[in-house]
Parts: sequence; structure tokens; C-alpha cells
Amino acid sequence: MLAKPDNVFDRTAEWAALARFAGSPAASARFGVVSGRRRQGKTFLLDALARATGGFYFAATEDTELESLRRFGRALAARAGTGGEFQLHSWEDALRQLYAVVPDGLIIIDELPYLLAASPALASQLQQVLDPGGLARETTSKLLVCGSAMAVMGSLLSGNAPLRGRASLELVVPPMDYRTAAEFWGVIDQPELAVLLHSVVGGTPAYRHEFVHSDAPADLADFGDWVVRTVLNPAVPLFREARYLLAEETGARDTPLYHGVLGAIALGHNTRGGIAGYLERPSTNISHPLTVLEDCGLVSKEPDAFRTGRSTYRIAEPLITFYSAVMRRNWSFLERGMAEQAWQAGQGTFRSQVVGPHFEQLCREYALRNAVALFGGPPSTVAAGTVADPATRSQIQVDVAVLGTEGGVISLGEAKWQQTMGLPHLDRLRRARDLLAAKGHRTTGTRLACYGGAGFTPDLRRVAEAENVLLVDLPALYAQP
Repeated sequence: MLAKPDNVFDRTAEWAALARFAGSPAASARFGVVSGRRRQGKTFLLDALARATGGFYFAATEDTELESLRRFGRALAARAGTGGEFQLHSWEDALRQLYAVVPDGLIIIDELPYLLAASPALASQLQQVLDPGGLARETTSKLLVCGSAMAVMGSLLSGNAPLRGRASLELVVPPMDYRTAAEFWGVIDQPELAVLLHSVVGGTPAYRHEFVHSDAPADLADFGDWVVRTVLNPAVPLFREARYLLAEETGARDTPLYHGVLGAIALGHNTRGGIAGYLERPSTNISHPLTVLEDCGLVSKEPDAFRTGRSTYRIAEPLITFYSAVMRRNWSFLERGMAEQAWQAGQGTFRSQVVGPHFEQLCREYALRNAVALFGGPPSTVAAGTVADPATRSQIQVDVAVLGTEGGVISLGEAKWQQTMGLPHLDRLRRARDLLAAKGHRTTGTRLACYGGAGFTPDLRRVAEAENVLLVDLPALYAQP
């Protein structure tokens, strides 16, 4: 197996998949697809792979077809050692020349969606190359294509797409999980700071160095100052990143509507009706932007664990949540360079509307990743859920519902970021369990769980020990698995 370079942090599984593809002796391993949201380090990984294997690497840019062919011709000429550039008149011509210059080894074409935008027929031309009798069958080369436009990459191998069924590798490079991100930022031993930081920048590796000049908060007391000097500082690239992400990913023309949808979700209006009501628009008006935001991976639609047909929307990129809930609402301060005032005005919203829901999501991720150790088996679903209580005409929100692969409720959990959790929180979970049992859910053996960002009362700790209630505080959330 090709050794992972020392300068590649984590990404062990991704590197192993790429190395297996690059080194596979199987004749069927000719074509692979790598995708993922922007700034996740795909180019860094593929460049490292090209260097390690001596492969050919070409990064596309937003150009006309003619200019892309010229750039490709220069890259091929450099690979062939002839200097100058090959005169390429079409992508059919370019692909013929590519396999002539690289008859064996690895070929990487990065940001393929840029090429497809200018040359839509390229996907069909790649199909012809990869099909029986195509150029690729006459060589031992392996072709990897990569892209950040999730909607484009998602459709590349789906339905009746020309390349469907041709790939032997389909690798999605995700953001780092919350614990790996804490290690990457050097805050793994400061879990409260790690949660706050992840609520802003998430697990996107590019934000650690390039976008903030390698500036990281020194400790919890420095977090507010770090926000002011980086995220809220117009001279730092992270300041504009959320807006650029929306423009790059969606190609949105009605930008105010997209920002309005994201702002509604960020402030807790996370159902279709809630979003429409907040924007004072008919639900039909927000269908298209929601679909686009889902397709490009900026928003996820998450079904309720207990109510069939009910879903909520969640922004998948924390930086966009931060921008929508904090920055956009205090833009009058920011556009005048008053970052301290903007942060002072936005701190309350940040802790309640940003960190609180984000902490709940981290707790769901914790439950999923540690389900076997915590609950004795793999779950089918880990999600939030709503349990109706007819007696009080109210609803009980279950923040972390773990459902079994064969039915049954494995665990019911509540997560609180700012409150010290006590017996009333446990009583609410008990009530939810009883209501679910009355509705026919299998709750025998259901383990109740409290996830507390501010810890637990002594009374709750005593009862938890006696009743096998799971208590997860911040040190446990970030403990070595």
C-alpha cells in the first residue's frame, strides 16, 4: 500500500481508498470519481497522490472550451517533455493525446465541472474512451476525475448519465469529524472551546491556515477576540467565505431569497412551513431554493425519528449558519468596520441559535460513532424526534433518538448546551419513553441519555448510576474512542 505522506493530516480512509485504486492490478479499475464540498482538501489529497505515484495532474479552471484545450495541451506537452503545447481542436482529440502521452500510471483531472460547463459533451466522450473498444482499454492508465460542484458530481454517475456504471471508485471527501477537527486546530484538550470553534468553522480543513493566517484561539478566554480578528475582520478571507460558498455552489441568481431561506433555518425556523412563514412567502416559492441547497450539500433534510412525513432542515456548513445568524443580522456594524460591536450584539444569538443546535448535532454524531460501545449494537438511525403528549397538549423534543436495525428504540437523549441538567430533564425522557411504548414502539431496554455541555446536578448523577442512565459531558464527548 502506498504510504500516506507526512504532510497529509488524518484522511487515512480516503488515502487508503485512493492508494488502492492507483495501485490496483485489476483491468477493471480504470475510472474513479472523487467529490466533496469545497475547501475539504480534495486537491491537496490528489496532488499528493499524483506526486507519490508520478501521475499526471491537471486542474481545470473556469474557461472557454478553447482556452481549456490550450491549457490541457500545454500540460500534456510538459508531461511529454516536448515543450510548447499540443494543438488540440476538441476534447476527442485531447483524450486521444492524453492516453498516448500517459499510456500507464495515474491520470487526475481536477474540477471536472468547469470543463463540463464549457463542454457538455465531454461526459459522453469520456464514456466512449472507457467503453469496450475505447482508448482506455488499450492502456493500463487509470483516470480519476474530481469536482466540488456537488450537484454536477452527484449526477455524473446517476440515472441515464453517460458515465453511469463505469466507475470502480466513488469517493466523497467529507469535512473532518468534530473530534479530528479539534485535533487539527490544537484544541482537543479544551472541549468547550472546541465546540465553540466547531460551531463557526466546522470540520473544513482549509479554514485552519489559509483563511485565517494560521490564527487559532489560544484558550476559551481568547475565543471572542479570535472571532473579532478573523471571522468578523474584512481583511481576512474567512469574512467573505460564506457568501462565496453560496454563490459558487448554487449559482443563485435570486441571492436575497437564498440568504433568506438560510437565515430562517439558522434562526430555528427549520420546517418548510416555518421557513415560508418567516419569509412571509408561499411554500411554493421556497421549493426551488431548498432543492438547490440540498443538491449542493449546503442544507440537509432530516426526517423526524418518530413522526412519519415530518422533516426539518439543517444547514450543513457551520460557517454559513454563523454568517446567517450573526454576521448578516449585524451587517450595519460590520460594513463600518465595527467588529467588536457586531460581536457584542450577536453573542446571545450565537450561543442560543448557533451553538445550542450545533451541540445537539455533535451529540447525535457522538451517539452514532460510539453506538456499539454505548448501546451494544449498530443503530439504523440517529436523529432528533418529536413525541406528542396528549395529556398536556404539548410535544417532547428528543434531541438524540437512537433506533435499532430491527426496530425498537435503543436510546432517548436530551442535549443542553448552557443548562446544568437535572432530574426534570430525565423525567421528560421517561415520559417520552412511556408515550412511545403506548404507541406501540418497543422500548424494553431503552437507555436514557443526558448530554450536558454545562454538566449535571448531583441528584441526576446519583439516579443515573442507579438506573444506567448515560451521562455525556464535554470531556466524554471529546475523549479518545
